[in-house]
Amino acid sequence: MGRVLNSFTASDGARIAYRDTGGGTPVVLLHGLMAHGGFFAGQAGLAENFRIIAIDLRGHGSSAGEDMPPPGVERMAADVAELADALGLEGAIGVGWSLGATILWHVLAGPAASRFAGAVVVDMTARVKNDAEWDLGLSPEACEARSIAIRDDFETFALGAGQAIFAQPVAPEMRELADWASLQFARNDAEAMASVWNSLVRQDVRALLEKIQHPTLIVHGAQSSLYGADTADHLVAALPQARAVRFERSGHAPHLEEPELFNATVKQFAESLSLSH
Repeated sequence: MGRVLNSFTASDGARIAYRDTGGGTPVVLLHGLMAHGGFFAGQAGLAENFRIIAIDLRGHGSSAGEDMPPPGVERMAADVAELADALGLEGAIGVGWSLGATILWHVLAGPAASRFAGAVVVDMTARVKNDAEWDLGLSPEACEARSIAIRDDFETFALGAGQAIFAQPVAPEMRELADWASLQFARNDAEAMASVWNSLVRQDVRALLEKIQHPTLIVHGAQSSLYGADTADHLVAALPQARAVRFERSGHAPHLEEPELFNATVKQFAESLSLSH
């Protein structure tokens, strides 16, 4: 994604870093928990056709700071909306991976929605924590176990999570990338990540989905250890203009595991949006 980092100052004074390359239709890339904008390095080729904006979400990467209040989903979504306004984006495509998808849904259901023409959601659910009437996320026990692991031994948790986003067992050609992901995850501040995780677990965006009119592509990793095809099916049914595409060789991170196919899929989706207008 290039090494040059830009930054803007959010309404509460926090500095938010982002990469801005290429030209044309804006594509705003929003990463997952413990990641940063550099996890979209495999999408650098899209800058030949699009303006690629990869944000380091609050508390992550170069948008982390000791004096920053504990980050949460709603504040992170406000950062994205404020940046979209500051850059004067029009007709943008939002790409949200995992946590980034939840943030994107908040943006698309808010005042910055008019700046976006479409959305790509990468392996995410409308609600992370299951209950008696919802089973398309993770069990309450699994959510609590992650909370405890982040609190008590963040480094071990992060190193394991970096491996777990890939299809298992990790393929030899993915080993170097998986090890890099683990080390990047482990560089985060444990308290900040606990704050984001706890905020994410509290989210239930099903009511927001009903408000979102943007055409949406649901990208599902067939070998994801987190969410199954039924989760993607729910999103297709819940959103007014959505369809799903399945990445057979991917786990939780199709843009990392099958980058060329992912990029071609995004480009095709963008072309379908321009044809519909």
